[in-house]
Amino acid sequence: MFKKGLVLVFLVCSFFGQSQVLKLEEIMKGESYIGGQPTNGHWSAEGKKIYFEWNPNNEIDKSIYYWEKGMASPQLASAKEAAFSKLNILRNPNLDLGYYLENGALYSYSVKSKIAKKLLQQTNPISNLKLAFENGVLFFEQNGNILKYNTKEGTILQLTNFKEGKEHQTELEKESFLKSQQKELFQFIRDQESKKKWNTLKTNENKSDFPKEYNYGLGVFDNFSINPKGNFVTFRLTDKTTSQSEKMELFITKDGYNQTPDTKEKVSVTNLVNSKFGIYSVAKDSVYYLNFSTLSHIQDVPKYYGLYDNLKNSKKEDKLIVVQTPIYNQDGTFAITEIRSQDNKDRWLIKLNLDKNTFEEIDYQHDEAWIGGPGIPSYPFDSGVLDFLGDNETIYFQSEATGYSHLYTYNIKTKKKSQLTKGNWEVRDVILSKDKKTFYLTTNTTHPGNRSFYKLSVSDGVLQPILTNDGAYEVSLSPDEKSLLVRYSFKNKPWELYIAENKAKTALQQITFSTKEEFNKYPWRIPEVIEFKAQDGMVVHARLYKPQLDKSNKAAILFVHGAGYLQNAHNYWSNYHREYMFHNLLTDLGFTVLDIDYRGSDGYGRDFRTGIYRFMGGKDLTDQIDGKNYLVKNLGIDPSKVGIYGGSYGGFITLMAMLTTPKEFASGAALRSVTDWAHYNHGYTSNILNFPETDPIAYKKSSPIYFAENLQGNLLMLHGMVDDNVEYKDIVRISQRFIELGKKNWSLSSYPIEAHGFKETYSWVDEYSRILNLFTTTLLKN
Repeated sequence: MFKKGLVLVFLVCSFFGQSQVLKLEEIMKGESYIGGQPTNGHWSAEGKKIYFEWNPNNEIDKSIYYWEKGMASPQLASAKEAAFSKLNILRNPNLDLGYYLENGALYSYSVKSKIAKKLLQQTNPISNLKLAFENGVLFFEQNGNILKYNTKEGTILQLTNFKEGKEHQTELEKESFLKSQQKELFQFIRDQESKKKWNTLKTNENKSDFPKEYNYGLGVFDNFSINPKGNFVTFRLTDKTTSQSEKMELFITKDGYNQTPDTKEKVSVTNLVNSKFGIYSVAKDSVYYLNFSTLSHIQDVPKYYGLYDNLKNSKKEDKLIVVQTPIYNQDGTFAITEIRSQDNKDRWLIKLNLDKNTFEEIDYQHDEAWIGGPGIPSYPFDSGVLDFLGDNETIYFQSEATGYSHLYTYNIKTKKKSQLTKGNWEVRDVILSKDKKTFYLTTNTTHPGNRSFYKLSVSDGVLQPILTNDGAYEVSLSPDEKSLLVRYSFKNKPWELYIAENKAKTALQQITFSTKEEFNKYPWRIPEVIEFKAQDGMVVHARLYKPQLDKSNKAAILFVHGAGYLQNAHNYWSNYHREYMFHNLLTDLGFTVLDIDYRGSDGYGRDFRTGIYRFMGGKDLTDQIDGKNYLVKNLGIDPSKVGIYGGSYGGFITLMAMLTTPKEFASGAALRSVTDWAHYNHGYTSNILNFPETDPIAYKKSSPIYFAENLQGNLLMLHGMVDDNVEYKDIVRISQRFIELGKKNWSLSSYPIEAHGFKETYSWVDEYSRILNLFTTTLLKN
């Protein structure tokens, strides 16, 4: 369909006076071309070493490296040290001895002597290790039950006896005619039964203190946890969903036979299931379930019900909810937890009384769209920021009550709620100091596209800046809290590791140098982060890549990032590093590139986050058109020479742009695109569009497949055939619509071995060669 103009395109690059001509074959290698950036950095238990994953030598995968003071450069850790560095050692910060699990066995570890000792290893592995309030006492899970291990006494006690399935039927329950006849006719049978009853009575007189068996049926039994005192075990019992899983076809297989693995369940009300919060009392050896029917607003119905005659007069009933694992203060005197409604419009924080099987409501949050934001996950089965401060009676949590996610405290005894942070910015990450009196916060206070690092004392609530230059700081405190391990990046500078003192306006010392010589030769642009007004008055941010004025071809390309709730118009290194380099290549060719944080993107507060509720392809698409108009008005872009492309959600927006606003864009490239939201997954889609059975209007106006007849411009679609996120079937279905409608100006490129995120360089090169060819042949034809 499109002319092959790649050779001409790369020849044009040579006239631009760059020190190096960018080539797709190189930049599509990703980190193999850029240099392997360090990830997962953390301090050793004693705080002398820093461990991280790194691949400076372009090997098959990353390895564990370490660095300590005085070293000229990081060193490769031995296999044994690398394995040990990944372990999660649990210990009281004031004590030397900690404990960890490795390959299902239990170990102790002395921080001072660095000596590890194996304490317990059995055929059945150990998991879910927890420290008790009493020093030297541990709890762990084995064979689906909780055990208590006293390291001082060397004793192990099984505290619970949970088993899957129904209770065993007794002989009486299995009574039959033949059994009754046998007892009636034979004295021998009657004597046997009498003896059995006598033995049972004697056994019960000398009852064992071993916990009695509790059969929980065939539901999903999870979130198994014990309190610090070891006297209560809590769990969640959820019915299994009846939803059918999607299947995916694998064509390129090792043995040559096709495979059809399950992938995901589609969005549906059938995924809403009954979930119960259970409590097991160790002392009473009994199980009971907490009733939450007295929660405030538990029977409220969503406002959108009023749009449908079959829903507006719905019967009042309790919402289906999910209760998270309880969180305890240090000595276990208080227990708190988070509850979500399964339609994710309600969030409750409650105090639990496990002994009395009661609760007290602490905080209620509601969003007519969906609960979410930094520190508040968007999925009902996940829990957000929630824990106790040092006084053991004050909790902290995050809420979007003001429209931005901020930090709050609540004193359980005085019932006083306080807001610690305020403003039109968000708290992005929270670290509590060892004494639990000071917060270390990552925020976007200085700019929506920054991630700055601050110290905040609970007593005065004053933000004290530590790292606030433009860019992003990911920070880990040393065990003594005197030093910082910092992962930092800027718009044109990939992530590197640094160390610094924990003090105001600290200086960074770089310890990794990851970028390669070939990458460093090119003068990578620092894209300007601009603002423009959307048609509804909302301020929208975007990254702008501008060619030199005399090199501009008056054509523009809009890039639409994926994930929906993600930010890309920021001041740090993008996860879309291939696209960043591709945009530099496009700018070399004279294109102007605009990368917009459209409605629904991360970093801008609640109203921006939920701006796509019940209409994907609404404000998120008009933000793209408003961005195009900004380029036309301010940079002299020819409105007939504008293209659009993106992957995943970006591919979806590209399709909506080409099909619902067909005169706005001359061409579009849609990668791994959702074409019909009723066929996407449950957790993500139900937040934004509710459910197809209850809100079909939202699904129909948000799905490109319903607008296929409007295609006018040149459309290129590209999709991995083993995509288990957005199934290949999505793009096949809309292709069939185009065929039936007689549309000719579209094409589909399929990638038989690629999933949602491509892995192979040759696939990336092929994909972006086609995208580049699309734009050079359709936008520069005049």
